[in-house]
Amino acid sequence: MRPSRGVPLLAALLTGLTVLGPVSPAGAHDGGHCARQDRLRVPGAQHQEAACLPDLTTAGLAGTPYTDMSDQAGLSAKDTVNPSGVPGIQIDGYFPDDSRLNATHGWAHDAQFVIRLPDRWNGGLVVTGAPGTRRQYSTDTVVSDEVLAQGFAYAATDKGNSGPDFFTDGREPGGAVAEWNSRVTELTKAAKQAVRQRYGSGPRRTYMTGVSNAGYLTRWQLENRPELYDGGVDWEGVLWTTDGPNLLTSLPVTVARRLGRATDDDLLRAGFAPGSRFLWPYHEKAYWGLTQKIFRAEFDPSYDRDCPGTTAGSTVEQIFAPCASDAGYDYAKRPASVRKAVAKVALTGRIGKPLITLHGDLDTLLPITTDSDVYARMIDDRGRGRMHRYYTVQDGTHVDGLYDTYPDRLRPILPCYRSAFTALRQWVEADVAPPADRVIERPASGDVVNSCALL
Repeated sequence: MRPSRGVPLLAALLTGLTVLGPVSPAGAHDGGHCARQDRLRVPGAQHQEAACLPDLTTAGLAGTPYTDMSDQAGLSAKDTVNPSGVPGIQIDGYFPDDSRLNATHGWAHDAQFVIRLPDRWNGGLVVTGAPGTRRQYSTDTVVSDEVLAQGFAYAATDKGNSGPDFFTDGREPGGAVAEWNSRVTELTKAAKQAVRQRYGSGPRRTYMTGVSNAGYLTRWQLENRPELYDGGVDWEGVLWTTDGPNLLTSLPVTVARRLGRATDDDLLRAGFAPGSRFLWPYHEKAYWGLTQKIFRAEFDPSYDRDCPGTTAGSTVEQIFAPCASDAGYDYAKRPASVRKAVAKVALTGRIGKPLITLHGDLDTLLPITTDSDVYARMIDDRGRGRMHRYYTVQDGTHVDGLYDTYPDRLRPILPCYRSAFTALRQWVEADVAPPADRVIERPASGDVVNSCALL
C-alpha cells in the first residue's frame, strides 16, 4: 500500500458494504460437517443467520458475503501466507442496539458479530474486536484464518459502533468507547454458549486478542473481566489513562505541525521515534488529524462543537481533514469532565490473566514510548509483571501493509504476533513460560513476512 494510494484505500474502508446472501445447505449433514447447525441460537442476539460453509477462511470466503476483504486492507503484507480449508458453520447477526452505523449485510444495525465454528474443534475459543473504526470481518486475515486452522472457534464484534462517526453513539462523552468493552463481554459470554450448543461442551480455553483498538480491548478485558479468559495477546493496543498519556496528549502536536505551528523536533519531544520520519507524510494524510478529531469529539465534544460537529465529514477529504482547533488542544488544561469521560475506559495495569504485548518501535500512530512502554510499567507497578511479557518489534509499525512500500525499512508484526500466540498457549496450557521481555531484532536475512522467532 503506497502512500499515494493509501488515502483512497482507507476511504474504501469507510464506505464498504456487503449484503448477506442465501445460506448454502451443501454438505450440512455429511458426517460431522456442520452438525447441530439447526440447534444454534446465540444468546441475546436480536437477529442471526447461520451458514454451513466448505471453508471458513478468507481463501474460501473472499468474494462472498461472509467476509469483507476491503475492511481488512492494509493490515497485512501482501505476501503473507494464510492457512485455508477449514469447513464449518458461520453465524452472522447482531445484538439489540439503537445505533445504525454498520451497514454490513444491508442491516444498518450496530453490535454486529460473526462467530465461526469449525468442524474439527480443539476445545478453545478466540475472541476479538475490530481495530480502528473497522467492522467485524476486519481481522479475518490476521487473526481468524490462523486460529481456525488450529481448531479454535472464533468470535469478533464491530464493538457496537464503527466508522468515522462512531463518536455520535453514546448518550454522554466516553459512552461510545465504553460500549466497546461491554460488547466484547457480551459476545464472549454468548460465543461460549454457542460453542456449547455446537460441540456439546463449553470451551476449555478462551483467549482474548486484538490489534490497535482491539489491543486496548484485550487489555481492558483482562483487567476487568479476567474470569472470562485464560489469557490474551495485545498487538499495539491503544493506551487510555485518565491523566495521560493517551491519544489526546500525543496527537495534537501532529496537527500543529501540519499547520506550521510546530516543528519536527516537537514531534520527537512528544515521543515519535526519530527513525519514523519517513512515515510521517502518510500518517499526516491518513491517520493523525482524523484520529485526533474523532476521539476528541468522543471525550471532549464541547472543545469545538463545529468541528467535526455531528459528523466527521461527508466526503473523503472532509473525513481525513484535521480540525484546525486541535492544533492548540491541551488535554491537561481541559475541564475535569473530560478526564471523567476518559476514566470510564481508562486502563490500570491490573491484569488478572497472562498477557503478551507486542509493539513496533516505529509505530507512528501510537508511539511506543507513550503507549506500551508506559503500560508495561503500569503492570509492573500493580505487581502483575509475572503475568506479562512485552516484546518490542524492531522496525515494526502500526499497520503491516506499509511494509510493501518500505520493505527495506519496515518489518511486519503479524508473524511475531503468531509466534506470541503460540507462546501464550504454551504458557497457559503447558506451563511453559515465554521468553523474557526483549526487543525482537530484525534478522539480517530470511523471510520476515511469514516468520518471526521470539528468541
